[in-house]
Amino acid sequence: MIRVKLELPENIVERIDQWVKEGRFKDSSEAIRIIISLYEERERTREFYEMLTKRSGEAKEKSDILIPFEES
Repeated sequence: MIRVKLELPENIVERIDQWVKEGRFKDSSEAIRIIISLYEERERTREFYEMLTKRSGEAKEKSDILIPFEES
């Protein structure tokens, strides 16, 4: 892994420290890695939803060969 310097607002650091004390994470590095991973997952989900919505619009235009997303 690569080390990076990260500057965060004090309240965010306090919140992460609290989560570590509560046992939610092993340490602050793990917390930040997981938080970033969750954000990446959310973005992939958003992109997938946008693709489905676009595809659903295409299905409405070509209803003879495609099924719209809303009609599942």
